[in-house]
Amino acid sequence: MDGDTHERGSKLPNGAREAEILALLQRAGGALTPGEVTEQLDGELTYSSVVTILTRMHSKQLLTRTRRGRAYAYAPSTDEAGFAARRMRTVLEERSDRQAVLARFADSLSDSDAELLRQLLGPDSDTGR
Repeated sequence: MDGDTHERGSKLPNGAREAEILALLQRAGGALTPGEVTEQLDGELTYSSVVTILTRMHSKQLLTRTRRGRAYAYAPSTDEAGFAARRMRTVLEERSDRQAVLARFADSLSDSDAELLRQLLGPDSDTGR
């Protein structure tokens, strides 16, 4: 008996499956139930595998869920930019020297990105407050 008895498609790392399902939910334009996600994946995963992945993503606060009949319907908790910002914040929070991380990040920005960041921080950003 091989290790793919629960998966219909090829075995992918959990992160890859999560990214695939997240992209599907972002394209959907509304919340989807596990059954709808399973249908959209054209049988690549079993229903129970989809439920497991959606539940895990919800516990990581990547998805919101609302009751729809006997099931939950899942939707992304934010857009792509929000997820990227969350990843950046997580990396920053995992490091003990935040100042060094931020300084290296700022040094690596292009001139146009540095200017954009200054604009986003507001007019008082270069006063050293």
